[in-house]
Amino acid sequence: MSRKIESLFVAGPAGKLEALLEEPEDSAPRAAALVCHPHPQHGGTMHNKVVYRVARGLRRTGHVVLRFNYRGVNLSEGSYAHGEGELEDARTALAYLRERFPALPYTLAGFSFGSRIALRLGCGAAVAPGPSRIIAVGFPTAYRNTAGLDGCQTPRIFIQSTNDEFGAVNELRATVDDLSEPKQLILIEARDHFFTGALEQLEEEVVRLG
Repeated sequence: MSRKIESLFVAGPAGKLEALLEEPEDSAPRAAALVCHPHPQHGGTMHNKVVYRVARGLRRTGHVVLRFNYRGVNLSEGSYAHGEGELEDARTALAYLRERFPALPYTLAGFSFGSRIALRLGCGAAVAPGPSRIIAVGFPTAYRNTAGLDGCQTPRIFIQSTNDEFGAVNELRATVDDLSEPKQLILIEARDHFFTGALEQLEEEVVRLG
């Protein structure tokens, strides 16, 4: 069975959002996933290598995966909106995914800036039913603000490079320790924030999560 890949546009709050929907290669989808990309003002797109690896790992475990570009990125309309607009873009993309696959449980995932978007979306009470889990890859601790994450009942899985220059392990560990259960921290030996030299290991960790 060949993998179904669909390029599409989602009607977003600031105009159309460019998106890519990919189904598993060898089975019907058993779950759905939305993957959010890194900061749009620092070159982040849905084709980022880390985002691609996370998406591929999820597909390998039977997820149909939706990636999308925030407003103002590539073919998506609008302009950068300081995180708040990008959160609404993610909410809109999730609504589209849920409409396409209403019976499937879903995962929220994101890398760097996208990890914060995924956590804010998944831990905010606005989505029902909520996600089965949130996978936060390369969480940038420099922002410090964890508002909205305290008291979150959704399982949160943090995957971090041991040499992340934007999210030092000791800082992230302190942040995760302060969060309520359920939570998990997975460390991967890599050279930098972008998991250089360890993208294969990152993908395999996503696969191991199931």
